Formats: sequence, structure tokens, C-alpha cells
Amino acid sequence: MAEEAEVDTSLSSSSRPEQRPPHFLRDVIFHGKFKLLKALTPEENISCRHGLYFQDGQRRVDYVLTYHVKKPGSGRSSRQSVYLLTEKAVARSLRHVPHSRGEHLQRNQAQRTQDSAPTQSSLVADVELGCVGETFNGQEDHKAFRREEFEGKLRDMGLELEKDEDTKIQGVGFVKIHAPWSVLCREAEFMKLKMPTKKVFEILKRTKCKAKYSMGITSLLGNGVYTAAYPLHDGDINEEGAEPNDRKLLYEEWANYGVFYKYQPIGLVRKYFGEKIGLYFAWLGLYTQMLIPASLVGVIVFLYGCATVDDNIPSMEICHPRNNITMCPLCDQVCSYWKLSSACGTARASHLFDNPATVFFSIFMALWAAMFMEHWKRRQMRLNYEWDLTGFEDEEDHPRAEYEFRVMQKSMTKDSKTQHKMEKLTCQDRLPAYTTNLVMMLLMIGVTFAIVFGVILYRISTKAALHMSSNPTTRNHVQLTVKTTAAIINLVVILILDEVYGAVARWLTVLEVPKTDKSFEERLIFKTFILKFFNAFTPIIYIAFFRGRLVGRPGSYLYVFESYRMEECADGGCLMELCIQLSITMLGKQLIQNNLFEIGIPKLKKLIRYIRSERVIQFGFVTLFVASFPLAPLFALLNNIIEIRLDAKKFVTELRRPVAARAKDIGIWYNILRGVAKVAVIINVSDLNIRMVYQYMYSPDGSMHGFVNHTLSYFNVSHFQDGKETMDPLHLGYRVEICRYKDYREPPWSDTPYEISKEFWAVLAVRLAFVIVFQNVVMLMSDIVDWLIPDIPKDISLQIHKEKILLVDVFMKEEQGKIQVFENKGSMGDKENCSRSNNNNSSTLAHPRSGLHTNSTKSL
Repeated sequence: MAEEAEVDTSLSSSSRPEQRPPHFLRDVIFHGKFKLLKALTPEENISCRHGLYFQDGQRRVDYVLTYHVKKPGSGRSSRQSVYLLTEKAVARSLRHVPHSRGEHLQRNQAQRTQDSAPTQSSLVADVELGCVGETFNGQEDHKAFRREEFEGKLRDMGLELEKDEDTKIQGVGFVKIHAPWSVLCREAEFMKLKMPTKKVFEILKRTKCKAKYSMGITSLLGNGVYTAAYPLHDGDINEEGAEPNDRKLLYEEWANYGVFYKYQPIGLVRKYFGEKIGLYFAWLGLYTQMLIPASLVGVIVFLYGCATVDDNIPSMEICHPRNNITMCPLCDQVCSYWKLSSACGTARASHLFDNPATVFFSIFMALWAAMFMEHWKRRQMRLNYEWDLTGFEDEEDHPRAEYEFRVMQKSMTKDSKTQHKMEKLTCQDRLPAYTTNLVMMLLMIGVTFAIVFGVILYRISTKAALHMSSNPTTRNHVQLTVKTTAAIINLVVILILDEVYGAVARWLTVLEVPKTDKSFEERLIFKTFILKFFNAFTPIIYIAFFRGRLVGRPGSYLYVFESYRMEECADGGCLMELCIQLSITMLGKQLIQNNLFEIGIPKLKKLIRYIRSERVIQFGFVTLFVASFPLAPLFALLNNIIEIRLDAKKFVTELRRPVAARAKDIGIWYNILRGVAKVAVIINVSDLNIRMVYQYMYSPDGSMHGFVNHTLSYFNVSHFQDGKETMDPLHLGYRVEICRYKDYREPPWSDTPYEISKEFWAVLAVRLAFVIVFQNVVMLMSDIVDWLIPDIPKDISLQIHKEKILLVDVFMKEEQGKIQVFENKGSMGDKENCSRSNNNNSSTLAHPRSGLHTNSTKSL
């Protein structure tokens, strides 16, 4: 993709505009100005119109086509540009321009015809058959003829073209396209639009070449006839004295960090970039706005944990100085026995994120997600009404160039007898691509699992190595060091795989050869989301649901590769590690991937997808594990405030202006968001139910005293396997005979030592019941919210209803008027017939002879 600055500079090298007075209809109404603009000086006109106008300085460039130009002296393409324009096309082109420019264009056309006469005389082109009499020197000559043919068709459609090959970019030529007002009105009527818009791209897509399988500009781009097709930005944004335009207004009021507290000008964004991009930024703005109450509640929950940490009985028992609970080693041989009181800091920190207010926050966030989806539906309906999209239906898009090329290849392999039939790609044709997609998707997900497993091995081996260190400070901070470094490694891997998976998803989608751009985008979005979801959440899901549950017990641990013992959680350690993993991953992705990469290396982000998968992944962080990290909404809010202005600045200043696309919703993203919100209800279940079981079933006084001792089981150290016992049994200063570990198992002195106890089954039953009840209650509340909040705002619904009534009234009045006119004509005809017959009878009776004479005369 060519750089916007280079394109504007190259287009301006041969454009020397002249001063003209402002046109009210063109410059004031349809360029977003609501008052007459003062005429600029010639110097200001030249500075602000570089590359935006034809050579006459009056016709504005609405679209640009670029193509490859051969070096001078290399055959046919070194000649002057040939314009295959018939007299009819010339006359039609002249009729579409004001009379004040007629003589100027006639002179240009005469000069162009005179200059290109030798070249045109050397061409014998049969336009109807689509072949050329002149022998082509190669593929470039064929592309040049295709360009001439296509440009002639564009002129027949009423568009005005101007070629420019003397640019500062070597080997690149430009075709400037201007759409007259009459063409825009015709296009608006064709597309059922109330106001004419710059729909030049629709004309380019519908204009056919004579080549058999060519359909518009998409095929020409796919075959390399043209290298790019795009509209230009309105004008410069930094130059002083530049003409006011929508781009400059967007830069000042939208793509600016100084206006982060203001609402986005969504109407102007939609006018400049189209409905599709406007809907994305409207969704992002509403999502950011809805994060404000979620952030406030999350901060309140966190502050509640800070205020009640000294009153939390389980953490007080762990931190009590007279606590003499000896824990079993966390690894084989190199790890020693340790005191539970050494986990005091971890237990107190865990209470900040896991306290009684967390359950309330989980319910609140589930309802918040439901309310957000309902508010977005209402906002989307209001925008559809304001943007005149209520009756808009998705039209069948034109086939993509790649699809047409594959169909052409398929047709060429058929017999000549069947070539007249309309070919298309079937499931059988796409079967190899579907198989490749399935295998590669499973392979990429397997790569994610393998990397997570590798990080697990890193934690196990690093923990053992740090325990062997002679530095006491290193041995005392083993858990924190291992957790933090593992989280950072996971973050780096996630950032790298995100880029890899994005490229793989695009490659797999290209293999499928979707027919339309909409189908291509939906398939690409689905593959990208699946791969990035597994990449971001697999380490978190492992820590939250699997770590510490696949360990075994002392004397019978579970090993990987017969030497790596599966890691277990210290008391309260798994939740704290989950918070560390969530915070590092979320903050790292937002700070590094979404902001620093896009600010520091903007050139690598040229091909941006308008509906970003990162926002949905962030929505997953906010909803899925918010019970473990209540500050996630706050970090998401701060990131989005920067992200909105950063994306806006990229669209306005760095990226080529995209083709305005119409859309009435955000497409497949809405279904993905609803799915994430439903899954969040199941995941956000706290460990509070375990404490409730103890408090109401096993506590002697109905309090939480003794809860820590209740969750720990006993183990006789003499039952360790040979070679697995600790190398330093006197690490605590005395010989240990009984150690404790976190599990619900029978003590070694019972009849069934180390078997699962009945408390385990009671906790499991309560946990399962709590999940089912919690899920159904929250689902019910979400459905109630969905039912209470209508999808269509009341004022919009009433307005649509009134418009329908007025439309019916107008239709009925029109029909009644037609019937009345018809009846009046009938009655008038009857009266005239009656009067004529009466006159004839009276004249016959009064003058019989004259009547006979008249009748005889008529008969003669």
C-alpha cells in the first residue's frame, strides 16, 4: 500500500490549481460546511489543494487508481497514455461538466486526441469482441489494453478521468476520477439513498470489462491490472491557512488526546469513514462509558478487602506467631519442611481479591454484561434510525477477485461445451482447504498447550534450582520469583503468538477462497478470535482450575516424565498467582501490544482490522475472571481512553482512507460477546462456598476459627518414597515426624489412611450446587434485565410508528385522489355524451331538412 503522503505529493507534482470562488451546493452543503467560506488567495489555494483536484483546479479527485508504468523505451507502455474514447463518450463527458469548463475540456480533448493520434492509429481494437489487432509485446501490454478498455467504460458511465504518469514515484501511474453531480444523483437513486453520496467505488465494482470472467475493479486488482484503488483524504491537517475540511475537524475534535473527556463526533466519523467504522467507534465509546460504573464497584471491592484484611480470621490464624503448623516439602529432595506462618503475606494479599464482597461483584459484573449488551442494541437501533439504516438490508456483495480467478481456472479446465455455464466453487473444490484449516487450527491450539506445559516445567525446575541456592534471600523469595518470571514469559509468548496466529488465520481464510468480502471477514474474525482466545486464556485457565488439583499426595505424587513433580499451591498461593498472571498479561497486552507497538512502530500496523479482536479479548478479561481480579475494569477503562484517540489518530493521519462501507450492526462480534458473557457466569465462582461449608457444618461455634486446620491433612514423613524425602530434614532445627498438606484425606492413623475423606465429598457437592444455583440465578436475572430493557428506544419506536402512519395516509390520499380523478373524468364524459345527444335530437326536430343535409354530408 502506498503511503498517503507520497501519493498526495506525487499527484500534486503535475497539478497547478487555479483560484475559483466557493460553490454553495458543493462546498457548503456536501462538504460539511454550514456557512460560505471566504475565497482563498492563489498561494493558499495551491498549498491546500495539492493532489486533490484535476489540472483545471475545479474538478475534485474523488477516487484514485494506481498502476505499474514501464521504464521509458520499453515498448508500448512508454508511449503517451491512450484514451479509447468514442465521440458519444466525449459528448456525454462534456454534458456532465459546467458550461464554464466546456471550452477548456474541449481544448484538452482536442490536444489529447492530436497527441495520441499516431498511437491510436496503430491500434486496431474490436471493443465488442474484446480483442486487439495489434500483437502484444507481453503481459504488460495486455494489462495496458485492459486499463484502456476499463477507463473507456468508466467514461461511458459518466465519470471524468485524468491520467498522471509524471510523478515523483518512479514506475507508478495514477488515474484520477471525478464523479459529476448528475452521476452521484443517479447512483443515489440506484442505491435507494435519500442523499447523493460519494459512491464511486460501487460504480467501479459494477463496470464490466469485455474479458469473460472480469467483474469490475476487484478483478482488475486481483489480476494486477491496477495495483490499488482508494479515495483520497479531504486535505492537509497541519498546514496553516489550509481550507477547512472534515479531516481537519476530526483531527482537532476527535484524533487528539487533549479531548479525551469529550464525546466522540460519531456522526462526522460516519460521514467521513462510513457506517461500518462509525459503528465500531460507537461500540467502543459505549463500552468505555459502561466501564466507569464497573471500575468504581471494583475499586470499592478492593478497598473493602484492604479495610477488612486485619479482621479476616483465616489469614489471622496463618499469620499468628504461635502457629506451629509444619507443612510438607513443595518439591522432592531439595525442598525442606516449612512453617505455614511464612505464607502470611500471600494469605493477606489473597484476601484483597477474594473476600465476601467478591461474590456480590461477580453477580454485579454478570448483570453489567447483560446491561451492556442491551444498551448497545438500543444505541445501535438509534444510530440505524439516525443514519437511515432501518430499512437497509445486506445486499449480495460482488465476488472477490480471488474467487473469480479460481472460477476462471476451474472453467478453463472444463470442456469447451460446458464453458458457457456459470461456474462456482463447490464444497468439493474447497475440501482440501477445509481439511488444511482443521488440521492447522488444531495444530496451533496444540502449540499453545505445549507452550503452557513448557512454562509449567520451567516453574518446577526453577523452583528446585532456587531452593538449592546458598543465598538465603533467594530461598526466601522462591515463590514470588517463580510466579513473576513465569507470568512474564507467558506474556512474551502471548505477544509473539498473537502476531503469528493473526497471519495464520489470514492465510487459512485465503485458502478457503470465500466468495464475498463479508464472508471473508466473518471467517477471518472467527479463526482469529479462537486462536487468540486460547493463546491468552490457556495459562489463566490452568492456574484457576487445574493447578493444585492434579498433584496427588505426599508419598504418591503425580510426576511428568518420571522426574518432574506436578506443582501444588501454597496456602492461598494459587489465587495470588492467578492475580499476578492476570495483571501482567492484561497490562502487558494493553501497554505493549495495543499502545507502544502502535505508537512507536505505526508502519507495522497499516493493515488494521476495523473491528479489533483485542477489544473482545479485553472484554473477556473484564468479565471471565473479574472475581479474581476486581481491578480489571479500571485498567480496561484507562486503556480504552487512550485507545480511542490512538485509533482515531491512525485513521485520520497515518492510514489510507478506507472505502466507506455500509453496515447496520457489528456483525459476528455481537454473537461472540454474548457467548463470552454467558461463559463468565460459570467461571466467576469464588472459593467462598468452601468457607460456608465449614462455618455452617463443621465449626463448633459457627465462626471461621479453625478453618485453616480443617483444610489441612496429616502425613507421616516415614511414608515418603525412597529417594523422594528431603535432603535437609533438620532445616527447622528439629526432626519432623508429621507434616501437613492441603487436601481432604484421612490421617495416617485411621483405618483407611490417606483415602479421600467425607468432607471432600461434602465440599464437592456444595460447590457443584453453588455453581448450578449461582449460574441459574444470574442467568434469570440477566433474562429479566433483557426483558425489562426494550431493544428499541421508546422515542425511536414512536417516531417509526408515526412515519408508518404518515406513509399509509399519504398512500391512501394518493389512491383516493386517483379514484376521484377517474370518477370525475367518467362523470364529465357521461355529461358530454348526454348533452351531445340532446343537442342532436333538438336540432333534428327543429330543422329536419338541415339535419338530413348534415347527415347526408357526413355520410358523403
